Amino acid sequence: MGSLVLLTGASGAGKTTIAQSVKNLRLPSCEVHFFDSIGVPPVEQMRRDFGSGPAWQRAMTLQWIRRIRTILDQGISVLFVGQMRIAFIREALAENGITSAHVILVDCDDATRTHRLRVHRSQPDLANSDMMNWARYLRQEASAGDIRILDTERLGIVECMDLIVGILGEQRS
Repeated sequence: MGSLVLLTGASGAGKTTIAQSVKNLRLPSCEVHFFDSIGVPPVEQMRRDFGSGPAWQRAMTLQWIRRIRTILDQGISVLFVGQMRIAFIREALAENGITSAHVILVDCDDATRTHRLRVHRSQPDLANSDMMNWARYLRQEASAGDIRILDTERLGIVECMDLIVGILGEQRS
C-alpha cells in the first residue's frame, strides 16, 4: 500500500503552494490530489443538497478518501490537500481501513494569512473574520487531536516540501 499524507488548513496557509511544489517534482510513485478539483458549490446549494456546508464537506471528504484508497491499494502514494475538518478526515480514514495516514495542519498566523490572501492571491474578500475563525478552529482541532502543525510562517517552501516528500517515502531526483 502507498503512503498517504493529508494537508488541511485554512485559505492562505500554504497548502496548495506546498502541494504544487511536490507535484512539480514528478515523483515516480506519487499522485497529488486537490479537494477543490471537484468544484465547490455555492453555500445555498450545499444547504439544499446536504443540509449544511459542513455536511457537504463531510460527504466530499468521505468520497475523496474512498477514491484515494483505490490508489493506495495499487502501491501509489498520495498527497491530498484541502480545507477539511480533522474529524471528517479521521472518520473517512477509519471507514476505509486506512490506519497509517499522516494528517498535517498547514498553518500560519493571522497577519501572514491576511497578507498572503490580500497581496499574493489577490483575494482580499477571504481575509475576513470567518477565515480567521476557521483557522483558529482547525488549530484547536489539531492541538486536541495530536496532529502535526506545519507552520509556514516559520518554514520555507523547500523545507515544507522536503518534509512532505520524506513522509511520503519518496526520493527527490
